[in-house]
Amino acid sequence: MRHRDFRLFMMGQLITQTGMWMQSVAQAWLVLQLSGSSLKLGIVSAAQTLPVLILSIVAGVVADRLPRRWVVMATQTTMMLCALALAFLTGTGVVQYWHVLVVALVLGMANTFDMPARQAFMVELVAPEDTVNAVAINSSVFNVCRLVGPALAGLLMGLWGPAVAFLLTGLSYVGVLSSLLRIQTREAGQPRVGVQRGLLSHVDEGVAYVRRVPRLGRALVLLGGLSIFCMNTNVLIPVFAQEVLRQEATGYGLLMSAMGAGALVGALTLVLRSHSGDPTGSRIAAAFVLSGALILLSFTRGFALALVVMALVGWGMVTFNAATNSTLQLHTPNFYRGRVMSLFSLMLVGVAPIGSLLTGTALEYLGASMTSLLAGGIGLLIIGLVRPWRDLRPDPGDGAASSDASAG
Repeated sequence: MRHRDFRLFMMGQLITQTGMWMQSVAQAWLVLQLSGSSLKLGIVSAAQTLPVLILSIVAGVVADRLPRRWVVMATQTTMMLCALALAFLTGTGVVQYWHVLVVALVLGMANTFDMPARQAFMVELVAPEDTVNAVAINSSVFNVCRLVGPALAGLLMGLWGPAVAFLLTGLSYVGVLSSLLRIQTREAGQPRVGVQRGLLSHVDEGVAYVRRVPRLGRALVLLGGLSIFCMNTNVLIPVFAQEVLRQEATGYGLLMSAMGAGALVGALTLVLRSHSGDPTGSRIAAAFVLSGALILLSFTRGFALALVVMALVGWGMVTFNAATNSTLQLHTPNFYRGRVMSLFSLMLVGVAPIGSLLTGTALEYLGASMTSLLAGGIGLLIIGLVRPWRDLRPDPGDGAASSDASAG
């Protein structure tokens, strides 16, 4: 936080990401109100993440080729317009299911190009030795917003409906846009991929780098597996709140806030341990906690216990994601960073349409409790197949990573 530009960026993120979480909660609740179908909720979630699956690798090349600050400004402006469109449609009472579906698709396209550019840009704002700490602080800010945003959305929806939540989300983007304009970035001095070669050659270059560093490949495979089966809380939890716990909008918001509270604890723990090296141990522990908590949730019937279990889900999910992010950032030179972080986006968000559709279908036919049980069980199976504890030993590919970093 001693870096001025990083402080500005985090202040903007604190405001904007609170709004983003408000929109996520309000949008899921609106879809259930309009359609009454958990499958249609899964389809909206899939539409919002499908562009990441298709375009994330291209977005990584864009992040390595163009000034990252301006890419982020363009994507954040598009997201602001999406939130304001939902506010208008909902506030005037003309909103229909297909409106939400279209907005979700546009929002997903903007997020596809935003994620690798924003992740890579963030570490340009600090000294190299502060990279892991920057990632951990970013996760902490993200989870403060995850704690506040859903609770605020639930309160606003209970009082005035989802339109107000969408409106405040749109206005919140002023925070990050103003901070981006004030940043005195050093990105002009960073290496950029050239325009002489074709797009696919740059994509192949990024994938080849990951293949040369085995721990990066294992981290990404485990992330993709858990993302498909264990991280679909935006689809699972609203249905679980209604079907199992008999809660309305406020109770749903509190469940999501409990998950945010656990996530915040995990992120703060990573901040405190960020100078201790590669957080492989935290990543492995968090993967087990996430899967186990979903199994425990399937047997939960009381609201108070559900809040505790959701905190465990949040801790496991965010600790795992942040530790994976840190691993990738630590072992990737800036020259490849946009493309490697686009693979992170692909595995975290891009494969989510598969998980959303699977979760929505399972909820429709098996119910919320059985879906949660299956998700946790499959998560444990994936951990066993990937065996991430191999990363606790020195990786032969790290030497290549170091030399590539020097070359970059």
